[in-house]
Amino acid sequence: MALDFVAGCLGGAAGVLVGHPFDTVKVRLQTQPANHRLYRGTFHCFAEIIRKESAFGLYKGMTSPLIGLTFINAIVFGVQGNVMRVIGEGSVLNSFLAGSAAGAVQTLVCSPMELAKTRMQLMGMGQKAKTRKEKDVKNSLDCLLKIYRKEGLRGCCRGMTLTLWRETPAFGVYFATYDMICQLLSPKDPNEHIGMLALMFAGGMSGIASWMSTYPIDVIKSRVQADGVGGKSMYKGTLDCFVRSYQAEGWTVYTRGLNSTLIRAFPVNAATFTVVTLFLREMRPSQPVDTTLSKPHLYEK
Repeated sequence: MALDFVAGCLGGAAGVLVGHPFDTVKVRLQTQPANHRLYRGTFHCFAEIIRKESAFGLYKGMTSPLIGLTFINAIVFGVQGNVMRVIGEGSVLNSFLAGSAAGAVQTLVCSPMELAKTRMQLMGMGQKAKTRKEKDVKNSLDCLLKIYRKEGLRGCCRGMTLTLWRETPAFGVYFATYDMICQLLSPKDPNEHIGMLALMFAGGMSGIASWMSTYPIDVIKSRVQADGVGGKSMYKGTLDCFVRSYQAEGWTVYTRGLNSTLIRAFPVNAATFTVVTLFLREMRPSQPVDTTLSKPHLYEK
């Protein structure tokens, strides 16, 4: 279990490093107002952030997911592993149920972490780095402390219900998809490792499937968590955000940033499972590595 935990942390860190720039672009596209769009699309957003804020602008708010990764992995491994032992392994349905349980429980850590990340990612949006005033938020923890002082505990839990609605089915789809692909691509010889390319493909496709299953909820979550950053709140709540977003922009609003998310999903999860597998193969050279879903998993899908 200790090796699984360390492998998951290393894989998760690799995934964050690879995918955070895409996540910043996703959040910017999801939250920009319809009447004042700074970015025309994924690649334009990338270029504008680098031009005005430097390449470091793409990594704003990365501290939060890196710090929270250890806690999230511990929760996910504990819940998913115990549920699988209770309900039984080898079934795709059981993989979905165990993943859903893990996703639901880790929401308690994931939601405030993503709140801080989102607020940090929106800092200095559209402003040139050289002309922008020095930021008054030092890091993700400082961001959460400022939210708590201003809005109380309720403010730190902003978007938690939406995060629960997103994470529960998304983690189920993630685990079930990975399980199915690994079963299909596993070599006939049980003593052989699953190939590196096959492992990367399984991880990448499971990330894409997971995001596709709940992406509209993620758009609303980002908007609710970003609401009030400019000093004025636009939405009264989740339902109001859903209705007003549709009235202003139609159904296409629920696919805002989807391109950058899907582009990000594949390499993030491919990197994660590759790092996890390499670590476990090095640490357990005498044991065949089982690449089913009892092995480490990452928060950043």
